[in-house]
Amino acid sequence: MLESERHQIILNLLKVKKTVKLQELVELTNSSESTIRRDLTLLEQKKFLKRVHGGASQLQGKLFESSITEKSTKNVHDKQLIARFAASLVEEGDSIYLDAGSTIFELIPYLPVDIVVVTNGLNHIPALLNRGIKTFLIGGFCKPKTNALIGRGAIEGLRQYRFDKCFMGTNGIHPEYGFTTPDQEEAMVKQQAISLSREAFVLADVSKFSEIFFSKITDLSEATIITTCLEEDLERKITRITKLKVVTE
Repeated sequence: MLESERHQIILNLLKVKKTVKLQELVELTNSSESTIRRDLTLLEQKKFLKRVHGGASQLQGKLFESSITEKSTKNVHDKQLIARFAASLVEEGDSIYLDAGSTIFELIPYLPVDIVVVTNGLNHIPALLNRGIKTFLIGGFCKPKTNALIGRGAIEGLRQYRFDKCFMGTNGIHPEYGFTTPDQEEAMVKQQAISLSREAFVLADVSKFSEIFFSKITDLSEATIITTCLEEDLERKITRITKLKVVTE
């Protein structure tokens, strides 16, 4: 079978299934594992798909965004592992920024109480107050899909503060295109918070890697990434650019 024919089979199957396993492609194309691995690498380089452990998955649209409810039910175990480690970096007396996001929300139970938190995440407020953590909510327009405060009011509100650390979510992480998100206004708020922080951390499960969305937040070099298991070659690429902490059980 010609390479172009294999590539078309792979892409057609991804349109139907969204995620395909390596062995499935081997059997479907009657090819070796090494051949299919090369095909997936080439298609990923051309930005037609992204490789995942044991196969490949379809890239999401540049403007696609799940709701906060949908996000909160995905990869929960990994998010909790990432969040627990991230919270261990917070010291008593710190002033920190918590971005609106489902992974960031998971930090709250593990944070020390004697800190100050500034956030744009409406969903975070009850959990922070229940823990007795001193909390400031910035202004701005409330984005219904993510319950995040964004826009000019959010930017102006953030400028009043300086942070020891910020903990950020993202939709996409790519070695070349950096941290990205579908919404330009949300990207600007994230970028502003990172610029006002002594240390910046991006918390992301493996599904965020190799994805590219419409609006760039900043380069990977501007923040330490905290995640779980990555493919070895992707991990090597990321560590050439920025600090990476891979959290295990």
